[in-house]
Amino acid sequence: MRSVAVAGIAAVAAAIGGVTALVLGEAAGIGGGETTVVVPVETGSAAATPDSPASRPLLGNGFDPAAIYARRSPGVVTIYANLGADGASQGSGFVVDPKGRILTNAHVITNVAESPTEVRPARAVYVEFTDGERVPATIVGWDLFNDVGVIRVDPAAHAVQPVPLGRSATVVVGMPVAAIGSPFGKQSSLSVGVVSATGRSIDSLTSGFAVANAIQIDAPINRGNSGGPLFDARGRVIGINAQIQSTSGTAEGVGFAIPIDIARRSLDQLVRAGRVRYAYIGISTQDVTPSIAERFGLGAPRGALVARVEPGTPATRAGIRAGTRRETVNGIELTLGGDVVVAIGDEAVTSADDIGRIVTPALPPAQT
Repeated sequence: MRSVAVAGIAAVAAAIGGVTALVLGEAAGIGGGETTVVVPVETGSAAATPDSPASRPLLGNGFDPAAIYARRSPGVVTIYANLGADGASQGSGFVVDPKGRILTNAHVITNVAESPTEVRPARAVYVEFTDGERVPATIVGWDLFNDVGVIRVDPAAHAVQPVPLGRSATVVVGMPVAAIGSPFGKQSSLSVGVVSATGRSIDSLTSGFAVANAIQIDAPINRGNSGGPLFDARGRVIGINAQIQSTSGTAEGVGFAIPIDIARRSLDQLVRAGRVRYAYIGISTQDVTPSIAERFGLGAPRGALVARVEPGTPATRAGIRAGTRRETVNGIELTLGGDVVVAIGDEAVTSADDIGRIVTPALPPAQT
């Protein structure tokens, strides 16, 4: 059972038997004010990757790591960032268009890991290509909510080879994947594995919220892989390798990638507007299972039980009710008496994680 810190809903409130409509708010501090650095960029869609021979999906249905590496590694780069008084960072990234834009993690190009309350951009960022050449890069912006960063190099300073972006919505458990990056600064390292799970809600390294729909992988990744691409069997990027959960901080733990569908959204908004806007509602929720629903008469066998409503949020204004009493069932502590979210629009909510999964990628702020 997981608490979800951020959500947005047009919800059936099963505990009171009514239908509640609310206006979604905008998450504060996501890509605006002191959390975004913007440089002038050309207009146009940043998510569109050119259909060049290098960027087309590889032929065939087999998994050929050697072919993926040969075709895609020239588009994967090593990133070095000077964080000033906060030290330095090293990570990975990948070129997404002929204008030299590069996707990476926000924690690679900012000091958020050292100073989460006073986020500042790196003083200088350098990109190293597979031939060993290093060029300066400018920061386009970053999205702390989903740990996505965008930088840009001048294509005149070094030739760029974009890699194609796939769709993380098509990812399934068991599919083979290949990760390319620079663990511990070892440039252009390849590791392979499978997707261990999808739809994970994981704690963000760069904000107080959870990242929805993260891809769990068993392909070994280490420090320095952050920001590098996760490829499917056809050589399309399906995620950005972002973090490891382990007791030692090394590759024997569980790896997670930010879904490329979410990263596309961040990329496009950062390029077009210089900031990323997210809908939120301001509730914490818990899973409803059939046994819990039956025992406490919740009115729906599956859903998200509202445990807490944050003051001054859209949830407060809409009258969403939080729980008022605590019960422990099979070692699980529940907060009962609140509403149960069972649907968002046409999509069923069967767990607490579904709230962020449905809201974050698509719903805009101010939508009812």
